[in-house]
Amino acid sequence: MDRRLTVRPGTADDDAALLALDTGEPGTGLPSVFAGRRSTFFGSSLPADTLVALVDRTLVGYVSLTHPTPLPENAHVTAVDGFTVARTWRREGVGRALLAAAVDEARRRGSRKVSLRVLSTNERARRVYAAAGFVVEGVLRDEFVIDGHPVDDVLMAMAL
Repeated sequence: MDRRLTVRPGTADDDAALLALDTGEPGTGLPSVFAGRRSTFFGSSLPADTLVALVDRTLVGYVSLTHPTPLPENAHVTAVDGFTVARTWRREGVGRALLAAAVDEARRRGSRKVSLRVLSTNERARRVYAAAGFVVEGVLRDEFVIDGHPVDDVLMAMAL
């Protein structure tokens, strides 16, 4: 990539671009998420919990972070709650940069583990996660039915 890639925390000003990116990339996620009309990307989440990737000044991807549960016993875990790279910017290092920034942010927050869930049918994302150092910790068999077909929910994580 010849252009300048940066990753930074999201801001409220990113909302429209993130919403457009998130609703414009169906096909690997849950169809019900894309079917609903949303008027905001952030909803009740904080903009700073989303890291955005920009090439030059164009938003081309994001990774959202959260805690998997509200329990204090689980507070040492940060979860990837969303991850998307614009189709035209895939295989250009954007996903790697976002995941590296997410791991760095989890460390900065004092986390000892980063976890995520990915559909078994999303082989591209699974390869990106594995290349970043995430390993499969478990599989929830037939957890979803998408277009009439059972789909596994793959649990992946990285110890920090």
